[in-house]
Amino acid sequence: MFSDPEKNIEELGLMPGMHVADIGAGSGFYSLSAAKAVGNNGKVYAIDVQKDLLSRIKNEAQRQHIKNLEVIWGNAEEQGGTKLRESSVDAAIVANLLFQIKNKEGLVKEIKRILKPKGRVLLVDWQDSFAGMGPQSGDVVLPDSSKELFEKGGLIFERRMGAGAQHYGFIFSKP
Repeated sequence: MFSDPEKNIEELGLMPGMHVADIGAGSGFYSLSAAKAVGNNGKVYAIDVQKDLLSRIKNEAQRQHIKNLEVIWGNAEEQGGTKLRESSVDAAIVANLLFQIKNKEGLVKEIKRILKPKGRVLLVDWQDSFAGMGPQSGDVVLPDSSKELFEKGGLIFERRMGAGAQHYGFIFSKP
C-alpha cells in the first residue's frame, strides 16, 4: 500500500491553529490533509518549484472549500527560498521529495530556519526503487542517510513511524 497522507499527518500531531509548510507540495495530498487538521484558524503553505502543480493544489482547495491554504512558488533548497519568515511555522512536511533534491543540506537549513523552536518535521520518503513505481534506485535516499542529514542540520530525531510498505517516516524537532 502507498503512503497515506492523512494517517501520516495524524502522526505529526497537528493541532487547530497551527501554521504548517508543505515543502515540495507536489500533488497537494499532504497540504490538503494538513489544512483540514489545522482548521480555519490554522494556515498551510504549499511550497513547490512547479507552478502547474501549485495551480492544481489551489484549484483543489477551492473545490473542497478549503480557505486556509496558500500556495507559494519557491525553491526550498535555497536560504529564504520558501519565502516564509524565520521561525514562522509550527511544522514542516517533507514527503517524497529528498530523491529530487540536489542541495539536500540547503533544504534542511531552510526548514530549520522557518521552524519555530520545538517545531516538528514530518519526513516521508521512498524505502527503495520499486520497479519503476518509485524513484530511480540511484536517487533513493535511504533512511539512515536522511536521518543523518537532518541531524547534521541541527534537528533532533524524535521517532520513526510506519509510513506504508514502500516508504519510511521520521519525525524530527527543532531544539
